[in-house]
Amino acid sequence: MKQQHERVRGINPAVKPSGDGCVECLASGGWWLHLRRCAECGHIGCCDTSPSQHATRHFHQSGHPVIASFEPGEDWFYDYEKDAAVAGAELAPPRSHPLAQPVPGPEGRVPRNWRSLLHDG
Repeated sequence: MKQQHERVRGINPAVKPSGDGCVECLASGGWWLHLRRCAECGHIGCCDTSPSQHATRHFHQSGHPVIASFEPGEDWFYDYEKDAAVAGAELAPPRSHPLAQPVPGPEGRVPRNWRSLLHDG
C-alpha cells in the first residue's frame, strides 16, 4: 500500500533533495557555508551567511516559502513569508548532506579568507 503524505503549506514530504550541495554554487564554481533545502521542491541552496545566498534567491524566484536545514543534526524549518520558524514534516531522505562533506564546502573551492567573505547572519 502506498503511503499517503499529509499536505502542509509549502512542504512536500515526498520530494527528494536536488543533490548534496547548492545547485547554483556547484554550477558556477562557487562555495557555501551551510545548506538549506526547499521543503516544496527539494532545491538545495546556500544559506544567507554564504556569499551567494541561493536559498533565499530560490524563494524569491519560485515563491516556495519554507526551507529546512540541510545540515547534519539540524531539524528545523523556516517560513520566509512568516519570517519565523515553523513546524515541519518528515521529508524524504536524505535529511542532510553527507557527514564527510566539509563545512564550508565544497572541498577545493573554499578560499583561504572565507570567513571575511561571509554575510552577517
